[in-house]
Amino acid sequence: MKYLIAPSILVAFFLTPSLALLDISDSHPLDGSVGTQSIRVNAFRGMVSIRDNNVLSEWDGILDYENALLAAKLFSKMACVLAKMDPSAFPTLDDIIKALDHKPLKRYPSTHGLTYTVLPDRVKNLAQYGVSIKEMCRDVPTYFVQQQKEGSALATNPDSCSEIQLLSFLGLSICGEIPGL
Repeated sequence: MKYLIAPSILVAFFLTPSLALLDISDSHPLDGSVGTQSIRVNAFRGMVSIRDNNVLSEWDGILDYENALLAAKLFSKMACVLAKMDPSAFPTLDDIIKALDHKPLKRYPSTHGLTYTVLPDRVKNLAQYGVSIKEMCRDVPTYFVQQQKEGSALATNPDSCSEIQLLSFLGLSICGEIPGL
């Protein structure tokens, strides 16, 4: 047993710094508004957590890269929305990490103008989408949203849209009436 103690200490000593590199956190002032955006990246789990406390459009979000899901809790609507992430439209986990490290990128993915429409059926079982999403969306109604094709006419009232933005390169509109609100 005493022969296992020294190797265990060495493994813990060398492994701890490498695990620390997998969890990045940063806070950014929001352009043109009152508030900040806190972003936490857990590369080991393939997750990005966002807390945006902009007075005009406060929201929390999770980008789950392992399951290709976006979850956003919209405080103005007191509801959560879930969307499948289109890999061609969303920044990669590496893009977000580089942006948080303030490393210049050759280009940011072009996601300004992505629009999602709220689907009428409420999500019944949040547990199937993971603990993080379940905890964030607990106690508020949750709905799926569907990405609109570029150039298609939106048949909803533009005043029903909520805008969310991650750093300077991910801008989304979530449009439509939330049933029951």
